[in-house]
Amino acid sequence: SNYTLYGDLSARVMTVLRTFTPRLEIYSIDEAFLSLEGCEARLLPHAHQLRAEVLKWTGIPVSVGIAPTKTLAKVANRTAKMNPGRGGVCEILTEGAQTEALRALELTDIWGIAGRLDKRLRALGIASPLALRDANPDFVRRNFGVVLERTMLELRGTPCQHLVEINPANKQIIASRSFGEAVTTLRGMEEAVSTFTERAAAKLRRQGLNACRLGVFLQTNPFNANDAQYDNGLAVALPIATADTARLLRAAMWLTRKLWREGYRYKKAGVELSELSACGSIQGDLLTAPDSQKSKDLMHVIDRVNLQHGRQTLRYAACGTRQRWALRAERRSRRYTTEWSEILDVR
Repeated sequence: SNYTLYGDLSARVMTVLRTFTPRLEIYSIDEAFLSLEGCEARLLPHAHQLRAEVLKWTGIPVSVGIAPTKTLAKVANRTAKMNPGRGGVCEILTEGAQTEALRALELTDIWGIAGRLDKRLRALGIASPLALRDANPDFVRRNFGVVLERTMLELRGTPCQHLVEINPANKQIIASRSFGEAVTTLRGMEEAVSTFTERAAAKLRRQGLNACRLGVFLQTNPFNANDAQYDNGLAVALPIATADTARLLRAAMWLTRKLWREGYRYKKAGVELSELSACGSIQGDLLTAPDSQKSKDLMHVIDRVNLQHGRQTLRYAACGTRQRWALRAERRSRRYTTEWSEILDVR
């Protein structure tokens, strides 16, 4: 998977969307909710123009669903995808249009309803999106809770989920990958965990945060029945909140050696930073000082060089050089938008 390219193109799409509304919620890497307040007189032309601009500047075709609630907007979006004749845009503002769209869908097409919940709903006589919309609210809340009741109300056109325009602060940062080939030596595992620690620390600093707790987990391949299985993790409280990669590496290596068991073929590992706090709020004590200015300057230089010249241009020796465990990328598409050496050739 080409995560670098996906992330960059997603950011470009969101940048284009911001030119069409001052209120935008980035829901995931490939989905966003927009407020079209003030555009009521020309909703469809506005949506078609938005779609054309995204295609023009990124080459990515998108679908646009317009409705009075988030849940119905996702229904409209799905309807636009299912019906090419709509030109990638669907508006369901009236009850009649909403009923027609819901009639064409299954329960599992509704946002938040998966297999197990689908079975429970059907067992109680709710077998379609329309049946859910028209169900008794007290019955839904009593049997399924307030979350599904809100979904039901949103299907009726009553907004229960509003735009989240400011992303909440991270509670944790995780860096993890499956290995390109099984890791069978402690040295190989230390290299992998060190690399993940570096990545997590860089994310931490980009967000202006420090971590008070670090965790490491190791895992074999649960889908390979021929291999002995091992899945374990440990975490440790740090002496003081830090964003210094060297301090985080010391804790990560100690945990890795505690977790390591010989005789297993490890498929995945990861590092988790938690109990995050803002950089300016750290106070030391008589025995432990916060990150020094020298440390902060060093981290700043490392981050700046890696940003300009590519990830791990500067790295700690613990990360190794050959990294045989790294995820295989021989068939990965080129990173046209973020890597100078892979930029598109035009002749």
